[in-house]
Amino acid sequence: MYIADVITVSDRASSGVYEDKSGPIVCEMLKEAGYEVSKYFIIPDDIDGIISALITECDKGVHLIITTGGTGFAERDVTPEATKEVIEREAPGISEYMRFRSMDITPRGMLSRGISGIRGKSLIINIPGSPKAAAENLGFILPHLTHGLDMLNEKKE
Repeated sequence: MYIADVITVSDRASSGVYEDKSGPIVCEMLKEAGYEVSKYFIIPDDIDGIISALITECDKGVHLIITTGGTGFAERDVTPEATKEVIEREAPGISEYMRFRSMDITPRGMLSRGISGIRGKSLIINIPGSPKAAAENLGFILPHLTHGLDMLNEKKE
C-alpha cells in the first residue's frame, strides 16, 4: 500500500473564507483506490510555504503527494513554480495527459499550468483546485499511478 498526502493550496480556504471541497474529494478517491492517506492539509498560495510543505512530506517518505489548487493564471497561483523548486526530475507525461483529457470536457483544460515530478522516492502531482476538475483529472491518471510508483520504489511486479 502506498502512502499519499493531499495538500490544498488556497489563500481563501486556508483563511476560512470558504470550505475546501477539492481536497476531501481527492482524499476519498485515493482511499477508494487503495492508498493510505496519511495527511490532508490546507496552506495559502505562498511559494515558500508550498516548497516547505512539499520538502517536508517528501523527506518523510510519502510516496504520492497530490496538490490541488494554485495552477491557474492568477498572480498568486504559484503551485507549479514551487513544485519546480522541489522536484529533481520532471514527469511531464502525467500533466500532459491530464490536460489532453481535460480538453475533451472543456477547452479551458489548456489553461492548467500544473506539473508533475519526482523528489527522491516521492511523486508530486499538481491538479486543479475546482472540485469537478480535481476529480476528473485525478480520475484520468489514478489507475496508472501504481505502476509508476512501483518503478520509483523498485518494486518488482
